[in-house]
Amino acid sequence: MITLEYSISIESPKEHVWNTMLQPETYKQWVAKSWPSSFYEGEWKEGSEVRFIGPDGSGTLAFIKEMKPFDYMLAEHIAVLEKGGVINKDSDVAKGWIGSTESYTFTGSNGTTHLLVKIETNPGWKSMFDEGWAIALPELKRICENSK
Repeated sequence: MITLEYSISIESPKEHVWNTMLQPETYKQWVAKSWPSSFYEGEWKEGSEVRFIGPDGSGTLAFIKEMKPFDYMLAEHIAVLEKGGVINKDSDVAKGWIGSTESYTFTGSNGTTHLLVKIETNPGWKSMFDEGWAIALPELKRICENSK
């Protein structure tokens, strides 16, 4: 596993950044820049599962390990979703993905939020994350700062 970090400062309170990042409609907007037509199903709640789904139904299934609203969230990927949403834990792709984690840390000061995304994953996914987050975070920033 390798650790990847992505960060951005957003001129908006952390509660607004948190809500914009995680509400279904705004989530679709900022994610679309990197992963078009992607969405999620599930509840952002400690102990729950969230499905991250692409347009063909494939994606990943994550377990929310830790949740401190407006401050921190840690999700662990526990399966991949094949086309149509079928859960797979046994393929080589699944085995290379399961155990990957994503954490989001929101630090606020004077109406500005610093968002740190930290991902622990298989090295084979590095370029996808590097390319995707480089586009997605500025879009999240744009949406947050234009909707205060």
